[in-house]
Amino acid sequence: MEGLKKIDAYLSRISVADIDLSPTVETLRMLQTRHLLSVPFENLDIHWKRPIVLDIERFYEKIVGNRRGGFCYELNGLFNELLKEIGFQTRLVSARVFGGERGFGPEFDHAAILVSIGEKDHLVDVGFGDFAAAPLEIDNGIEQVDREGSFRIDAVEDGSFVVQKKHGEDWRPGYMFSTDGRELSEFAAMCDFQQYSPQSHFTKGKLCSLMTSTGRKTLTDKSFIETSNGERVETSVGSEESFSEILKREFGISQ
Repeated sequence: MEGLKKIDAYLSRISVADIDLSPTVETLRMLQTRHLLSVPFENLDIHWKRPIVLDIERFYEKIVGNRRGGFCYELNGLFNELLKEIGFQTRLVSARVFGGERGFGPEFDHAAILVSIGEKDHLVDVGFGDFAAAPLEIDNGIEQVDREGSFRIDAVEDGSFVVQKKHGEDWRPGYMFSTDGRELSEFAAMCDFQQYSPQSHFTKGKLCSLMTSTGRKTLTDKSFIETSNGERVETSVGSEESFSEILKREFGISQ
């Protein structure tokens, strides 16, 4: 994703224009939040039988050119390129998603981003659905609060970290990640698993979800859920036609 025109088009896609983009924590926070407000987390291509290939140019055409969303490899893969073009020091990292009683998933289960600013590393993620709206500093055990809730990152014995979100009085793991930089191609096998395996939760139903200024809106095969200022409204989705209508109206996406 090289070239000033492509960078400008990407920034326009996330409603960023005519502002200072110095590689600071403040800029990073703004870019992550704008991305989450503009680009949905969605798995529609999996159900529309359109192969997802780990290629930055294909990500760009889908997300910027066609104003679509994607899942972690696409969203964080492309956002990582934008951050590098702006001047941030970044690396893709492998994460293992927590699956309850099954524990943590395999390596390359999820792709996230680490951004180094000064002597601090920050976890950045625009591809994990309902997650932090802003970067999380890698600071062992410190509670960090943003509009999406309270988070903390805990070091574990093998040098990895676990990011957790607070639910009531309990802390629930999201995923475990290492700090080693990875190439996008290293995620290829797990990307294929996620989009083709009947064991993948991505193959079990359609999903499109976007953070909004007051909450979130999420569309599945069965329901459309809107939360705003703590209030939740759920509407049944009774047919494929109804799904397509809501998808176009609320997310601007057509098959």
